[in-house]
Amino acid sequence: MASSRKNRPIYIDTEALSTLALVQAGLLSPITKLMDGKTATEVDATKIYKGFPYPFAFVLAPKGKRNREILVTAERGEVLDLVVKGKKVGEITVEETFEIDPKERLVNIYGTSDPNHPGVKNTIARLGDIAVSGPYHVDYPLIEDNIKRIRNIVEHTGARKVSAMMLAANPFNRAHERMIRQTLNGSDLLVIFLRKPFTEDGLRYDIRYNALSTFIDNFLPKNKVLVVPFENTYIFAGYNELILDALLAKNYGCNELVVGKNHAGLGLYYDKNRLSTIFDSSRQLDITITTVDEYLYCNVCKTLVSIQTCPHGEHHHTHYHSDSILKLIESGLMPPAILVRKEVSANILAALFPDRFEHLQEMYQLLMSGSGLLERQSEEQFYIKLAELYQTTSLT
Repeated sequence: MASSRKNRPIYIDTEALSTLALVQAGLLSPITKLMDGKTATEVDATKIYKGFPYPFAFVLAPKGKRNREILVTAERGEVLDLVVKGKKVGEITVEETFEIDPKERLVNIYGTSDPNHPGVKNTIARLGDIAVSGPYHVDYPLIEDNIKRIRNIVEHTGARKVSAMMLAANPFNRAHERMIRQTLNGSDLLVIFLRKPFTEDGLRYDIRYNALSTFIDNFLPKNKVLVVPFENTYIFAGYNELILDALLAKNYGCNELVVGKNHAGLGLYYDKNRLSTIFDSSRQLDITITTVDEYLYCNVCKTLVSIQTCPHGEHHHTHYHSDSILKLIESGLMPPAILVRKEVSANILAALFPDRFEHLQEMYQLLMSGSGLLERQSEEQFYIKLAELYQTTSLT
């Protein structure tokens, strides 16, 4: 007779669920399971797991009084339910529970435990001091859908060289465009992993996705670029981010990871008592890491250039500083076309400020040239036409 006893619950958040799903799908291989106490201590000390660079231990230590009470009394072999927002999303069979030092883990992830650091602040709120290890299973269709989409387009196009790029596109700008085009020159397929953080900062994910898609659908060859949502969990943070980005890209089937030379994770990091760079790790990860120059606009060259190829001074350069461009957009201002393509700006502004103009159709007819026919125009079309007026040079 089957037991009617219910499993005790462990409460986790969607961020933990997403991370568990990535490992379950083999996307952070050689990590394939939660680490026990001994393995976790070794990985934190050596930054190596099964011969591969891995910046910190993979453990599950959810915060909360109820979670702690269950974990400290859990017995080996006991099955616990994994619950997110009241819904069961999986199970874990307990092999071991062990104490961790939350402060030490924060330092391993972010390089600091300063509570003023935004990543540290968010992780403190969800990190407990008791970890659990053992086989688990979770249900999270998004990860499997991503794997299928990439495999399907590779099979459909016959792509051999598949490049990856991790973008926040917050907001998407002309420098991103140049980086994408440069990558496509040497690739059969580019997979753009569009970061989807759990703590939204800046433009919403759907707005960033639609802006990026506007460029891809209208200005790039078909079936050359695939955008995949990349849930940017807490482990993809701090000075270890680039190693995990490379590991993820490789396990998704990409041959190359393309990063800008101003990427925060590209610098030096401490590994096995010596200073090394990401390129040392990439040889072990079996993926090529390619860097592209930082782009800027030169008002003498009249185009986008890299610092390496432009002979003109800093006073001729306009930089693609995402935070500053975002402030213009959030203020309702249309960025100059040299910063953001007008079609992209129009897409973003129309989404951010819906129904902004009371008499949009009347304004359109009074201000814009047209075919002479009374045609209903969208806010997005209004912004595009407005940008074209900004670009008229005979009176400027």
